Amino acid sequence: MEPQDKEGGSFVKELCPETFIFPLCFAAFLALFVSQMGLANAINTIMNTAYRLLIDTVLYITAVCVMMGAVSSLLSEFGFVSLANRLLQPLMKPVFNMPGAAALGVVTTFLSDNPAILTLTEDNRFRRYFRKYQFPALTNLGTAFGMGLIVCTYMYSLSPSMGTSLGKAVATGLAGALIGSVVSTRLMLRFTRAYYGEHADDHELAEGESPVPENMRPIRNGGIGSRMMAAVLDGGKSGVKMGISIIPGVLVICTIVMMLIDGPSASGEYTGAAYEGIRLLPLLASKIDFILKPLFGFASHEAIGVPVTALGAAGAALSLTASLVKQGLLLPNDIAVFTAMCMCWSGYLSTHASMMDSLECKPLIGKAILSHTAGGLCAGIAAHWLFVLFSL
Repeated sequence: MEPQDKEGGSFVKELCPETFIFPLCFAAFLALFVSQMGLANAINTIMNTAYRLLIDTVLYITAVCVMMGAVSSLLSEFGFVSLANRLLQPLMKPVFNMPGAAALGVVTTFLSDNPAILTLTEDNRFRRYFRKYQFPALTNLGTAFGMGLIVCTYMYSLSPSMGTSLGKAVATGLAGALIGSVVSTRLMLRFTRAYYGEHADDHELAEGESPVPENMRPIRNGGIGSRMMAAVLDGGKSGVKMGISIIPGVLVICTIVMMLIDGPSASGEYTGAAYEGIRLLPLLASKIDFILKPLFGFASHEAIGVPVTALGAAGAALSLTASLVKQGLLLPNDIAVFTAMCMCWSGYLSTHASMMDSLECKPLIGKAILSHTAGGLCAGIAAHWLFVLFSL
């Protein structure tokens, strides 16, 4: 048996093949950016992008987490989560194989963003409805509906620019996102059940927490007023904790993703400003356009950039959609596919790692990303063919 260190890792030889291979791979990856942007511009863009993400994205997400944490704690304290679990169990169990309480996570992320579901997972009154294998799948379920309201509203607001009502396209996209969420969540549950093995069906309880008697729910001590204030403050504190915990994942991963997706500044030159990049991901995606077009029915070659951008940030994908609409490069079918994929993926490459880390499920990060990649693709394909069917 290999020796273990106190943090759960293991030991290897001081000098091994990875000691020499990794620096070469790291240098080659950095050279991708330096060769096009220049060393100074590449470094400045990395720092400026990370700073803008911290100010524009992380602080906003933290505010969302604090507010949603307070709301979710109130809902848990006064029994709404228990009611939702009872009422929605007949729907959530056969469709998602999740407890009815998971529907509250769907609502919170649909109204805000992916990490909003983390504020629920910090509440022990919410956790107790889940078994061990179900709990990590909340990342996939919540992300599939992240920014849903914003995406749907924004896509529909493009109707005047396209000269036609996009209500059917948005509704079809919403249905496609629902299908993608089922695929992503169900696939993730297969991985988590195999990972936890004989303990898969154990209840997800916090450390030191006792099981709750059947048909009972825990509450705080005191009167209604004191319970309300305690719930709001405790929920807000958990939101602050969640906001801080996602900083490394968002800054590091999203910076890399955005630099692989975006291009130079509007002048066509690299200046070292935030959100500049080498547009490698869209270039790679264009190479397989002959496969993607039959699956998604894109009206133009440029349309592939929207779902690729949604991998890193749904907001950036929405901005790109508006630009393509102004250029007359999109049809309603594209809007249906964009709605499904932007909502289902909603920047999961930049949030999944930090969300799984917050749930203390780091070994399952790869499985979560793989499951959600499949879910997003299924969402786009389903939206396209549903739109074709409804247009007959």
